[in-house]
Amino acid sequence: MSKVEVRNKKVRFQFELLEDFNAGIVLTGTEMKSIRNGKASIVESFCVITDGEIFIRNMYIAEYENGSYNNHNPRRDRKLLLTKLELRKLEKKMKDKGLTIVPSLIFINEKNLAKAHIHLAKGKKLHDKRSDLKDKDTKREMDRAMKK
Repeated sequence: MSKVEVRNKKVRFQFELLEDFNAGIVLTGTEMKSIRNGKASIVESFCVITDGEIFIRNMYIAEYENGSYNNHNPRRDRKLLLTKLELRKLEKKMKDKGLTIVPSLIFINEKNLAKAHIHLAKGKKLHDKRSDLKDKDTKREMDRAMKK
């Protein structure tokens, strides 16, 4: 069986990741089939907490081509499953200004359940992003020099 992973590669560049959690995702059948086909994206998605529940917003899952009238809305809010303790912890932290919850990875585990890696994150400033790029470039130059 092939390994299914949907990544958000930009999340580490745009945010400083403070804490991470694993959450289950509540999906319909056609959504699960589309994820297995690799037709999903979490690049612009984020998580919100409403009424003691956490939802992932703006996650794109393409409509399943053989779904007929049972197909899903590609950008609907999807509920995430966390323990009460984790949810309370996130709710407390979200009261701090400048923090957000972002997903970095959607995958299907060995029990064929859809899971998400979500992170409590703080947005990076422009100068932080520039210093990260500079560090990355110097590391690349050092690696090149070592290979020669």
